[in-house]
Amino acid sequence: MIPFNRPGLAGDELSYIEQAVASGHTSCGGPFSKRASEILRSECGAVDVLLTTSCTDALEMSAMLLGIGPGDVVVVPSFTFTSTALAYARAGASLRFCDIDPVSLCLDPADVESVMDERVKAIVTVHYAGNPSDVDSLGALARSAGAELIEDNAHGLYGRRRGRPLGSFGRMSTLSFHETKNFICGEGGALVLNDERDVDAAHILLDKGTNRRQFLDGLVDKYSWQGLGSSFGMSDILAAFLTAQLERADSIRARRRRVSERYRELLEPSADELGIGLPPEPPESEPADHMFYVLLPRGLRSEVLSSMRSDGVQATFHYVPLHSSDAGRRFVDVDRECPVTDDVSGRLIRLPFFNDLTEGEIERSAEALIRALTRAASRA
Repeated sequence: MIPFNRPGLAGDELSYIEQAVASGHTSCGGPFSKRASEILRSECGAVDVLLTTSCTDALEMSAMLLGIGPGDVVVVPSFTFTSTALAYARAGASLRFCDIDPVSLCLDPADVESVMDERVKAIVTVHYAGNPSDVDSLGALARSAGAELIEDNAHGLYGRRRGRPLGSFGRMSTLSFHETKNFICGEGGALVLNDERDVDAAHILLDKGTNRRQFLDGLVDKYSWQGLGSSFGMSDILAAFLTAQLERADSIRARRRRVSERYRELLEPSADELGIGLPPEPPESEPADHMFYVLLPRGLRSEVLSSMRSDGVQATFHYVPLHSSDAGRRFVDVDRECPVTDDVSGRLIRLPFFNDLTEGEIERSAEALIRALTRAASRA
């Protein structure tokens, strides 16, 4: 069976973990945390980057930094993972789910514009599959309403829009290093700060509500409890693993680019005949190659997935629309229809995609998809 995902090593992960243990500093804020943060800060052009235990934690920190709470509204795409929404619902905000653009599968600015009012405190956009969302239009909408743009960049590290890194357009952005992402450490994330005014408050949140950073910088003679916070920080052992991955970023990116290109080479010639849609290739952009998905003809997904599994290929679906979920209905501000999300959610499958996917596994996966669709069409 070719798995959907297979986490792998890029080079020095195990050696770095040994070094982290030997250093005597394995908790948050150790030497490898500083190395990984600096790599990310340089890549993202950020003011600061705080490593967290997950992307979910980073999103929750963004809600706390913006003071989001009861009475506020946060706009999020319905086509995303639960964390994008629950971080703000947990802070007490109401959610407004918006639809996605049918080409990019990212938040549709026209739909967002239709729901904007004075209660909206933030717009959260997701760079789906590592392709850029329309951050220019979304940022303008946020500014016109006195709201903030936040980028959930769990898919998009090292992606670019017109030469500018994804994650650098909003007031802040978040990253994920979950085992299914391009760069991994098992579980982990980061909060990327693009505005100097957020730095001190963010470190207080990270340091369990204390001004420990000021103490370490010699600005105060002791640190004490200043406000809200939590144990958001990533351990230095995980940061050591992550550092090894980030130091091989060029190699990892090249491998993933090749996987995307090879899937497209194999599927594009028969895409029209099979009635499938392939990911877009946005002009003036560099995708992050987080995944390779296919949009199937309506009504065939279950049969295609079952057939592919029989052929030894573990393809899978993706998000169930949040606007129709039990929790989504509970935390929503107003009920809304998201027809593109409903359509895409029922037709999309993701093909096996990981750094060490071999040429033979790519070919087998593409052949299994073509075979499954051909079988389904013959019975239609």
